[in-house]
Formats: sequence, C-alpha cells, structure tokens
Amino acid sequence: MRILVINWQDIRNPFSGGAEVHCHEIFSRVAAMGHQVTLLCSTFPGAPREEILDGIRIIRSGSRLLFNYAVPAAYRRLRREQVYDIVIDDLNKIPFYSPCFVREPLLTIVHHLFGKSIFIETSFFPAAYVWLAERLAVRLYRHTSFAVVSESTRQELLRLGIRASIDLLPNAVDPVRYHAGGSKSATPLICHLGRLKRYKSVEHLLQALPRVRQAVPQAKLVVVGDGDHRAALEALTAELGLGEAVQFTGKVSHEEKVQWLQRSWVAVNPSPKEGWGLTVIEANACGVPVVAADSPGLRDSVRAGETGLLYPYGEVEQLAADLIRLLQEAPLREKMGAAARVWAGSFTWDHSARQAVEIMERLYRSRGGPAGGCSEHIL
Repeated sequence: MRILVINWQDIRNPFSGGAEVHCHEIFSRVAAMGHQVTLLCSTFPGAPREEILDGIRIIRSGSRLLFNYAVPAAYRRLRREQVYDIVIDDLNKIPFYSPCFVREPLLTIVHHLFGKSIFIETSFFPAAYVWLAERLAVRLYRHTSFAVVSESTRQELLRLGIRASIDLLPNAVDPVRYHAGGSKSATPLICHLGRLKRYKSVEHLLQALPRVRQAVPQAKLVVVGDGDHRAALEALTAELGLGEAVQFTGKVSHEEKVQWLQRSWVAVNPSPKEGWGLTVIEANACGVPVVAADSPGLRDSVRAGETGLLYPYGEVEQLAADLIRLLQEAPLREKMGAAARVWAGSFTWDHSARQAVEIMERLYRSRGGPAGGCSEHIL
C-alpha cells in the first residue's frame, strides 16, 4: 500500500512525545514490510524539508503552531505527485479536519482527547479553542474509521457519538531498549518520566513527597524529562524545601533514561488523562512498579494491585500513602516488579504494526472509493 500519515510532529521534533513514538515505531515497521509510507508533519529549526528515516519518507511543511492550516495545501501537492491508497490522520490536539478534504480511505488514530483537562494546561481562551475544536472534530469525524490506543479512549469516542469502527492499536515497548538490569539505588528512589507539562500534574507528586519523607526519610525523587512547566515545578520544589531531595535531569539520552528507570524503586504518573501511558510500560519493562492516578488511559496501562497501584486523581495523601507502602514493603515491590515485566512483555511494536496493516487493508478493501466531501460527514 501507498500510505500517507499526517501528524503534527515527527520523532526527531524536540516536542515529540508518546504519540510520535507510537507513530514512528509502527509505521517504520510497516515500511519494512514493503509498504510505502510518507509522513507529512510540521517543521522545526534545523530540520530538512524532506528526509528518509527508518524507511519513512518525511515531508515537513508549515510551522508547529500553524501546521493544521498548512495541511490541506500540502496534502494536495503530495497527491499531485502520486496516488495514495490510504491516509492516516494522527489526531492529536488541534484536528486537521481531514474528512473535509481527504479523498482516499481515511483512518483516524486517536490517543486521547484533551476534553476539560486542556483547561489545566493553558489559559481560558486557548483552552476553549482546543475544546471547541475537539467537539467539532467529533462531529466531522464521526463516520470515519478509528484506531485507538486504549479501551478508555474507545469508550470516550463511543460516549461522544462515534458510530464507525473503532479498533485497538496499542502502544508497546521494545524489550531490547527497555529491560531490567543495572543496579538499584541504595536509597529509595522515586522516578517521574515524561514531558513536564502543566496538565500532567507533577506538582501533586512534589506535594506528596514531604509526607513520603516523613515515613521514609531517605526517599528521593528524580524527574526525568523536560518541558515548559519545569521552571514552575523547580520553584515549587524550592518552596517546599525539597531542594536536596529532588533532581531535575532535563532532556536525557535514551541510555540515561533507561538507567534512571533501572535504578528506581517505583515510578509515578499523576496525570488526569492519558491515551495510554507509554511511560508506565517503559518503567514496567525495566521491572519497576508504577503508582498512577486512576485516570483514563492510566487505568488501562496499570493493572491495579498487580503491576502497580492506582489512586484517585488529585488525592495527594493517598498518593503519598501508596508510595510509602511500596517503598517500605520490599516483597510487594519485588512481586509487582516481576509482574510488571511480564505485563510489559505482552505489548510489542511488531504486533501493533501487523495489526495496523490488517486494519488498513480491511479499510482499503471496504472503502476503495472516494471518501466523500465535508458536507457528507456533517449531515
């Protein structure tokens, strides 16, 4: 198949996250199977307009902030060069409204919709713009075939009125890159891994840490990753008098990231909403149990009581209590770490890539004709 993927960012973009990992890991494998994959995405400083990466032809057009406005024209230019058998819309943040202009069979990949959680991330008017854009997208996309990364996202789409097919296309982990090993920290070490965004609610973890250290005085926290909320989190760390107990690593190499996970006793994800929680499975693959908010996506990636613990989002005291329990109870922590490795091993990118091809081939066979105009999707 000749496949066109539209995503805001590619894996090399400094702002790339879990959605870009999912896209690259799956479609690089799809390309290795012999399919022709083109990725249309936004530009970033220093990036070439076109390159081949792991078998994917990457075309960059338009700035990150305005990429959605550049997509229709860029799509038409690419379509004049060659015919595509299927188009993939990786719906993330602001929609492209691809059902309005894409003529080929269309598959929409959804990690999660921000919903009201966007109001945690930014001020009212930008948040309202994203919220309204998502509501409109649901109406425009409702007859489009979907692939989602978790059952939570599937249920969200069903509640919003999507009636087309919704397949699961899960995140996964590479066991060669993420694995148990190295040496554990001699003192209790808690790890938070991921981008530092306001809506991720990392401040809940910082607020829980003084309570944790009352019970486990040697406990420390490492915050692995970077983002525009880092300065605020560092200020809160100082305000709470936690300067000696918290380390912010900033952006690190893959090798350093794995080393931090391997050294950690427990990992934490306090987010109110995730598509799946890729960092949960990455920690699990390194033998680390995870304490996470009982939020959409995270309740899919954490098997409560088996690979980690879930607590009600925002309840800092319960988060602290769960961390204290895992830090103090070595047999429980080790049992959960072993179960976490088995659980992570059940998700492979090879399987997800084969699943993606099956979904695309089924869609191509059933919708080999034009996808229809925008008015057809609104009515």
